Amino acid sequence: MAITVGDAAPAFSLSDQEGNQITLDSLLGKSVVLYFYPKDDTPG
Repeated sequence: MAITVGDAAPAFSLSDQEGNQITLDSLLGKSVVLYFYPKDDTPG
């Protein structure tokens, strides 16, 4: 699923460094920075 600038972030969940489950919904009302990068070891 491709997203473009201005799209709302899709719902997701992941584990933090302590193994706690974090969801985007749990961050509602807080400042959040989502950072994406190209696949490792690829040009560009």
